[in-house]
Amino acid sequence: MTQVRISDAIREVAFEPTRELDEVLDTYYAPDYVHCSDGRTLDRAGFADMVAGIRSRVVEGSLTVLDEVHDGSSYAERHRYTMKLTDGSVVDREIYFFARLSEDGRFQRVDETGFDVV
Repeated sequence: MTQVRISDAIREVAFEPTRELDEVLDTYYAPDYVHCSDGRTLDRAGFADMVAGIRSRVVEGSLTVLDEVHDGSSYAERHRYTMKLTDGSVVDREIYFFARLSEDGRFQRVDETGFDVV
C-alpha cells in the first residue's frame, strides 16, 4: 500500500467526497485506529461518527500542507484548512498532526492539536 497522507484523507472525507465514508475510512485508517485530539480520545467507531457529522456539515473546504515528514512508521504533518459549513460559518485552523502507521501503511494512532487562525 502507498503510504497515506492526512491531507489526502481530509480531502476525501470532508472536502471532496466521491466515495462512501466507510470505504474512505478503510483506505486510510486501520481497524484498531485511535484518534486523540486536544485531550479527547476516540476509537475508530467514535472517529467515524465524528467525521460523518463533519462531512454532513461541510459545504466546501481547502487544505494547505505546510510541513510533512515520513520516517518509517512515524508520520507528521502541519497543515491549515478552511471550511465553510452549512450554517454559513467558516472554520480556519492550523493543525499539528502526529501519527503512527500500521504495518499495512494506514493510520493506527493519531495525536493532533491545533488553533483557530484569526
